[in-house]
Amino acid sequence: MAVSLLRALDTPAPPAVRPADLADAFAHTRLMPYWLDTPDAPPPVPPLQGDTRADLLIVGGGFTGLWAAIQAKELMPELDVVLIEAGRVAHGASGRAGGIVSTSIMHGLPNAVRVFPDDIEQLEAFGQVNLDGFEAALQRYGIDAEAEWNGEMTVAVDDAHMAQLRADHELHRHYGHNVVLLDRAQTAEHLRSPLFAGALWSRDRSGTVHPAKLAWGLRRAALSLGVRIHEGTPLTGSRDRGSHVEVTTPGGSITARRVLFGTGTAEVGVRDIQRRVMAVRDHVLATEPLTEEQLARIGWTQRQGIYDTRTQLNYFRLTRANNIIFGGLVSYHFGGNAEPAQDGCKPTYYRLAQAFYRTFPQLADVRFSHAWGGPIDYCSRGSVFAKPYLGGKAVFVAGYTGFGIGASRFGALMGLNMLFDRPSPERQLGVARQSPAWIPPEPLRWLGARITFHAFDGADTEGGWKRAWIKGIKALGFPM
Repeated sequence: MAVSLLRALDTPAPPAVRPADLADAFAHTRLMPYWLDTPDAPPPVPPLQGDTRADLLIVGGGFTGLWAAIQAKELMPELDVVLIEAGRVAHGASGRAGGIVSTSIMHGLPNAVRVFPDDIEQLEAFGQVNLDGFEAALQRYGIDAEAEWNGEMTVAVDDAHMAQLRADHELHRHYGHNVVLLDRAQTAEHLRSPLFAGALWSRDRSGTVHPAKLAWGLRRAALSLGVRIHEGTPLTGSRDRGSHVEVTTPGGSITARRVLFGTGTAEVGVRDIQRRVMAVRDHVLATEPLTEEQLARIGWTQRQGIYDTRTQLNYFRLTRANNIIFGGLVSYHFGGNAEPAQDGCKPTYYRLAQAFYRTFPQLADVRFSHAWGGPIDYCSRGSVFAKPYLGGKAVFVAGYTGFGIGASRFGALMGLNMLFDRPSPERQLGVARQSPAWIPPEPLRWLGARITFHAFDGADTEGGWKRAWIKGIKALGFPM
């Protein structure tokens, strides 16, 4: 039975577009993130050489680490802050995101209600303050992240999904969101697809950004505040020395009073972290820039960030140059492999391309300029957490489960407040006091993920064991 199941997992879905057509669509595709393929990328700063000391060491130069560095210097300017990044800023998970920014710090309001039903009003307030602070920081530091604050829209891909959208509409209205429920015809006025039966448009404090330009802008801001940044500086070891933590790197060491790990799913030598987060793979396409005539075929005049209601959801948005960024097709590789060979093969992205053409059949002449994969730091509650380690001298912040662009600023602040024992309202709530549950280790992790992602494919139309499996996973507390 187990062999039959694994064979079923490896059986590809029947193609909706002929392989020859897909090969043509990918003829000139570059297998790298669209965001990084730009001359705007700054040169790297030198790696750490020798030994140094710091009041605060930040490990990881993604959004969490950069926001932590900036906010630490804003709140406590006397601190000597060092940030180390294993590779280059924006070349990890932060530079591979789709770039949709949400007001939620909890992977959406329905997930917040599921996880922390008693704290919703405070969490909603934190989310609003966080996004206002996010936008203010872009203005304060002159960061052109190509931000467009046009809201976000969830589109129902089946009439049966409208009941959930109506429930979400009432939930958002109850907590004061500026939301509009659209029927099929009204949705078509915003974005035309034969799949869309309706939509929920959230109009405030959400939009889209260029993730790499955001990261590079935050890097520049941190340097201007006096943060010492070293790229090409991976952590090779860490030791608790009682009054401080010693971190070693290939070229030297840092002795720090406090350490904030903003490393996502990368291993930092603390075993408990890997028990609470796992790296799933997201996949993303960028089309060639749409002409004005092609864009007119689908509308999209408000340029919202879009999520659909498929179990194996897709998300999409426009760039400043009118490329469509189209993401989805989540997978898992044994051991959380951060560089699976499959991501370097064009056929890996064919199923995602088929979903694109089903969504927008009127764009059959559009081809793909870029395709890439990237890690998502998944945790059992589907939202950011901060957890102390090494006797409280270190804090690990992660678990955004795909909502990290906006929520990382809040996560970084929560981690700093915990690390420096600063009084703050979120520390009294479950978001700071409770950690996500352990995720089973390998090989159960791999097998469970393979079955779950196979269930995603077809669950909406086939039902049966796939729908039952997903309900069972939800009953265990894992967000789907």
